[in-house]
Parts: sequence; structure tokens; C-alpha cells
Amino acid sequence: MPHLLLQLSVILATARLLALLLRRLGQPPVVGEMIAGFVLGPIGFGALAPTWHAALFPKDGLAALQGLGQLGLVLFMFIVGAELRAPDGVRAALVKAAWVGIPGVVLPGALGLAIAPALYADFAPGGVGVGPFALFMAAALAITAFPVMARILKDRGLTHSPIGQLSLGATAIADVLVWILLAFVIASISAHGDAALMRALVGLALASAAAFGLLRPLLARLLARHASDGRPGGGVLGLLLIGTCAMAAATEWLGLHAVFGAFLAGACLPRDDRLLDTLVERLEHVAVLVLMPVFFALAGLGTTADAFTATGLSALLLILAAAVLGKIIGAGGGARIAGLDGRASLAVGSLMNARGLMELVVLQVGRDAGVIGPALFTLMMAMTIATTLMATPMLELCVRRGRDGTPARAGRDAASTAQSPTTRSPK
Repeated sequence: MPHLLLQLSVILATARLLALLLRRLGQPPVVGEMIAGFVLGPIGFGALAPTWHAALFPKDGLAALQGLGQLGLVLFMFIVGAELRAPDGVRAALVKAAWVGIPGVVLPGALGLAIAPALYADFAPGGVGVGPFALFMAAALAITAFPVMARILKDRGLTHSPIGQLSLGATAIADVLVWILLAFVIASISAHGDAALMRALVGLALASAAAFGLLRPLLARLLARHASDGRPGGGVLGLLLIGTCAMAAATEWLGLHAVFGAFLAGACLPRDDRLLDTLVERLEHVAVLVLMPVFFALAGLGTTADAFTATGLSALLLILAAAVLGKIIGAGGGARIAGLDGRASLAVGSLMNARGLMELVVLQVGRDAGVIGPALFTLMMAMTIATTLMATPMLELCVRRGRDGTPARAGRDAASTAQSPTTRSPK
């Protein structure tokens, strides 16, 4: 136990220091926490002080950290599912949000498929077919960081602007599509034989139907009776957590990953902003400030300096080009069709290019399933940090503020865009 507490102290201190530093540079704190994973891994701390690194993070002494990281991931995905619920405003703007969200998935996904053959020979683990590998690359390049985008928009007062509303609505659509694709990819890789694959896919469909057809109305009645003010007590909150862990365990048993069940558990919650505020207050701060830095540290420990060879650097440039061009052209072009001007469309594409924590979740799922190895995981993590770092300065270039602090022309010209979901997130 003392060793675990020392590990936690080092992880949390490093994450907080880098988060504060990146915040002062105008970046979301999550970027600093992701970089902390690299700093504590073999590329940073492990290279500078290998003996101390091996003593602090022995390979056979990470079980407790892995348990904490898994718990943080489940809680975080539960909150993400709750935040991605579609309010009434989305239905009126669904078509315009789809014009951005669908191309924002299709084009980077297509580029992921296109570059996969060039990466397969050097980076695919043995036993993984080119088809599942290519589909995973498509899903990994198509994801967008909903929580990071929400934080960027909130920090700049753009959450309720046309650009912010359309970006959030499009991201909600895009991420749901990516999670569906990712579930199919992981099921096809994890299942041994057609019968196991069918069991996983049918099981996921049944779990989704049960979540929205049975669990959602039950939760609505439970909360109406025992938490009519939107602030559930300990007993009701405990039941929500039991249901979340049960759903996560069910999707794990199906051969998928616990994150899918946790996401479903959050997505099927009744729509109530007061309930969401309570969940953020009681759960997300613990998950984000304490448990998710452990997840970042474990991700960093899974990286390798061997990835940055000449072949690896060429692969990183190829991945970055596909990731950035796919999102900016796909989502930005969709925003142009939806009625935004050029600068506002580029702003939307820049926001959707941020992948943040959601990408790391996708990468962790892929690594756990054996579809990517340490080298490609390292390169994809570097791409994640780079694209997330790009989002804020690119947005500032597209949407300049006047002296009164209101968004400039790129934001105002999109005023005709229909409303998409608003959200709140400490990340």
C-alpha cells in the first residue's frame, strides 16, 4: 500500500503541474495530463532515470494502478454518455449537425483505411488481419474529443454561439457513429469464430435495447420518486453506480470492453440538467482529478521510445496528415454546406480535429484487444496530443474577438445555424 500511495503522489503531482502549465498557455488542462503520461513513461522519466523508474513503476507492481485506471475510465465514460444525451434542441438542428458530423467521420475514416496498408507490415501485431486493423485505424482517426471541445468553447465563451452549438451537435453524432464502428471492430477481433462474433454483436444490440427500452423508464420513475429535485441521495446514486458497473461488466463479458457498457449506462439516463450537475459534482471531479491521471500514466507506461525510428517518424507524419486533413476538410466542408462562411467552417473543422481523452480511450480499447502494439500506440498518442494542441490556436485564428469580447465576424455570420446541444464539462 505505501508503494501505491507513492505512485499516486507522483502521478497526481505531475499531472497537476503540467495541467496548470498548459492552462497558462491557453490549452485545456487535459493536454497537460496527457503529456504527463509521456513524462512518466519510458520516453521521459524512464530514459532520464531508468533505475528509479523501474523501482517506482515495476512491471509486476501495476495491478492496483490498473484497477484504479479502469474505475476512472468507467466513471468518465458514464458521464460522457450522460452529456451526449440529445436535448430537444438537437432534433430541430439534426440535419445541419449531420452535415458536419457524418463527413467528419467518413473522410478521416476513409483516410484511415487508405493509410492502413502502409502501416500494417511494420505496426500490426501478429495474428491481426489487415481488415480489422484498417477498420480500427478508421475509427481511431474519426473520433473527436467531446469533453475537450466543450471545455475550449466554454473557456472562450462560445458554447452558445452558432459555431459552438453546431460543433457540439456534430460531435455527438460523430462519436456515436465511431463507437458503433469500434464495437464491431473489437467484437470481430476478440471473438473466436463467427458464433462468438454474432454473440457479441447480438448481445450488444440487446444490451442497448434493454438500456433504452427498460432501464431508462425505470430510472425515470426512480428519480421522479426519490430525487424529484434532480439531486439523488446516496442510495439512489449507489443504484446508478451499480447499474453502471453491471453494464460495464456485461459488455466486458460479451468480449467487447467495459467502456461500451459504461457509455450506455450514462446515455440512457433521463434528461435532467440538475441530475447532470449532480453527477459532475459528485463523480466527475473525482474521476477526472484523481483516477484519470492514473489512466494517463498507465498509457504513458505503455509507450516505447523504439517507435521514433525513421520508419516511425514517417508513419507519424502520415497519420498526422490523414487525421488533420480528414477532420478539417470533412467537418469544415460539411459546415460550409450547412450554411457557415469559410472562417466559421474552418473553426468547426479545427474544433473537431481535437481528439483528447476520447482518442486515448479508443487507443486503450484497441491495445487491450490486441489490434495495435506499443509502437503504434505511442505514435497515435503523439498524434492525439498534437491534434488537441492545434485546436485552440486554430480556433483563435478563425474566430477573433472584438474589443467588447464578443465573437467576431466568423461567429456572427453563422447566426442562422440551428441550435445543437449544449454541455458542461470540467474537462
